[in-house]
Amino acid sequence: MHPFRLALAGALAVALLSPSALRAQSDAGAPGAKTPAAAPAEVSKDALGRDTPRGALLGFMRTARDGNDEAAAAYLNTSLRGHAAENLARQLYIVLDSRLPARLNEVSDRAEGGLANPLKPDIDVVGSINTASGPLSIVVERVGRAPSPRLWLFSRQTLDVIPDVYDEVNRVRVEGYVPRSLKIRIGGIGLFHWALFFLVVPLLYRLIGPVGRLANPIVARWRRRYPSTGTASPGSVPGFVRLLLLAVAIRWLLATLDLPLLERQLWSNVAAMFVMVAVVWMGLLANSQLERYLRRRLGAAGHDQIATPLRLVRRVADVLVLAAGGIVTLKFYGFDPTAALAGLGIGGIAVALAAQKTLENVIGGLSIIFDKAVRVGDFLKLGDLSGTVDYVGLRSTRIRTLDRTVLSVPNGQIANATIETLSSRDKFWFHHFFGLRYGTTALQMSAVLDGIQQRLGSHRSVEHASARARFVRVGPSSLDIELFAYLFADDWVKFLEIQEALLLDVMEIVERAGAVIAFPSQTLYFADANPFAPVTGGAATAAVNPRAR
Repeated sequence: MHPFRLALAGALAVALLSPSALRAQSDAGAPGAKTPAAAPAEVSKDALGRDTPRGALLGFMRTARDGNDEAAAAYLNTSLRGHAAENLARQLYIVLDSRLPARLNEVSDRAEGGLANPLKPDIDVVGSINTASGPLSIVVERVGRAPSPRLWLFSRQTLDVIPDVYDEVNRVRVEGYVPRSLKIRIGGIGLFHWALFFLVVPLLYRLIGPVGRLANPIVARWRRRYPSTGTASPGSVPGFVRLLLLAVAIRWLLATLDLPLLERQLWSNVAAMFVMVAVVWMGLLANSQLERYLRRRLGAAGHDQIATPLRLVRRVADVLVLAAGGIVTLKFYGFDPTAALAGLGIGGIAVALAAQKTLENVIGGLSIIFDKAVRVGDFLKLGDLSGTVDYVGLRSTRIRTLDRTVLSVPNGQIANATIETLSSRDKFWFHHFFGLRYGTTALQMSAVLDGIQQRLGSHRSVEHASARARFVRVGPSSLDIELFAYLFADDWVKFLEIQEALLLDVMEIVERAGAVIAFPSQTLYFADANPFAPVTGGAATAAVNPRAR
């Protein structure tokens, strides 16, 4: 919960220290075709900033707020002069300060205006206020002719109805009940409102939390009536719900009370930031809950290795939620995020090119996990390597070899290699050849084959359909017999134990039949060293089988 509070505090600090509606107005002119000195020629020529609709509006509000009614009258397109013009400017300021919407960043900041109506290019609407007779558009118009500077002033049409609107403005002044010491203004905003923001709002946030416990009796009764629903007690109200409730309360108070413009800007920004942080917070919590749900469901189905990619997907989703919240915040305060997104896209391409091997291993790890090609605990053979899988990560897989060392293999190599998983076989292959010595009779051979076949058929670990013992060939030094069967065993050690017992049984069967297992024999030919010498005796030959003698 603390990271969300820090994020909220940082976002509100940005919103309060640099409100978009009060930032300085600047016009960047296009530079000349050849001469660099042409750029400053486009800078505003009007000292009061009346070159754009926003400059005229902000300049008027700033001047009137400072009490300079004579300078404020210069923003009016009226024939009145002197005290009458200053009085009209004061009335216009009070009306705008009480009713003008706080989203001043939506007012056009271009010299040609917003061009909302192409048929009237010299007229722009800077806002709309509610009056007893309906909405009233605050219109500014561009007056003057070239080569004289053309200035944006409040239109005559708007000024004609301002006295009537001024009479109906009935401000509910909270400041009237505030001690004089709290009426000090900091940054143009009363100390009372700063105290509300830093003291009352956090207190209300804390007080809303225990309200959720009031629903515990209702939830308990529901669980007793419908036990299969598994509804949990709500406990305290979630933080994002508290922020949304505070935002709704602030918006309601703004619609009820006629606060000054700066205070309305403050609370409008606070309400907007509460909503944005609450939505981002809710998105992050939804990602966390979805990850837990998928891990629980997939873990119950035997897909335990899905936890690593799920964590990666959740982090990517969290980054997307935070990025979306940042873009909406920038858009809300009048900043164009297009350039930032383009820069991030180019930076992402550069990072992808620089880390293509890492990405290859990550994608290989995802394919291994989703295809279930390798699992933790598998005993596999990868090329010349044999070992047990200790860990399957996104970048590499750790294998413990038969020498008890740990070898990290990049997932990109595993994804492209031929893997033989020895531990995943359902049965073991029992396959051997052995030979009987020449001189074994047909009856002895039949007795050996029948004895072995019966032994394989009676053993409980042998797959009877696959078991066979056959006299397959007359070899160079023996009469060869093939043993073939599939054995059922829990692991390799158990298979070796069963195989050993069967081989001992085979030896016993051979001995009982009176046959002998053959050893390799060799024939040596001895001849006279001089082929041209007269033959005094035949060539001596000997069949040597030292083990059989």
